[in-house]
Amino acid sequence: MRTPVRVSFQGTALSAALRGKVVEFVDALEKFHGRLTGCHVVVKAPDRRHRTGGLFEINIHLVLPGNLEVNIDRTPSLDERFADPLFAVSDAFRRARRQIQDRLRRQRGEVKSHRPRRPRPARRPAKQ
Repeated sequence: MRTPVRVSFQGTALSAALRGKVVEFVDALEKFHGRLTGCHVVVKAPDRRHRTGGLFEINIHLVLPGNLEVNIDRTPSLDERFADPLFAVSDAFRRARRQIQDRLRRQRGEVKSHRPRRPRPARRPAKQ
């Protein structure tokens, strides 16, 4: 792994196991893309004051060569699976991989472009 990874935890203590998983996911992204120039991951723990919720939020900021940035900062609000921090991290990195795939397709020109539509000739009114 050549990319320095910064992992920040907000609202919870530092978890070595979760940090290790984040590093594994970044390694997998590097194998997929080839090279990342920067990575910052923020793990936000749920507030303990609310009766409902309790979902982890994962924010990922990746910088690719050519100053391309990939930001993942949305967590589905009504999905109880995000109460598990490992699921939240894996889902965020899955979304990051998908965004990188889309960017690479656009760079390579593999995105399908549609031909402009030709206007249809006007219909003649029916004879009565």
